[in-house]
Amino acid sequence: MPHRGSCLCGAVRLEIDGELHAPDACHCSQCRRMTGHYWASTDVPDAQLRISGAEHVRWYQSSAKVKRGFCANCGSVLFWKPLQRDTTAVSMGALETPTDTQLARHIFVADKGDYYRIDDGLPQNPQ
Repeated sequence: MPHRGSCLCGAVRLEIDGELHAPDACHCSQCRRMTGHYWASTDVPDAQLRISGAEHVRWYQSSAKVKRGFCANCGSVLFWKPLQRDTTAVSMGALETPTDTQLARHIFVADKGDYYRIDDGLPQNPQ
């Protein structure tokens, strides 16, 4: 049974075949600015990801190596796509529950906001 999800308005819907990889939480300044907090996502092989309403996805190239996808209608941040890889990071917040996975680690914690603590006991990578 595929995992399903969508943006806030439902214009973009997605399905993922197979089990989800354990997600990570990125605290870098770009992810914080794009989402309003930190970004939690799971890496999905492109062959296992189906997007309905792809015409509503807008892509913002945030660096020479990465682009970020969001819904043009409601602004939901949905994807983080490395340009040279055949995977797409999908927002955990866009997925319907149960996801049958748990957060595995925090990354770019050296850039995290000063208004919160990370005290869940998971591994924390400075970069």
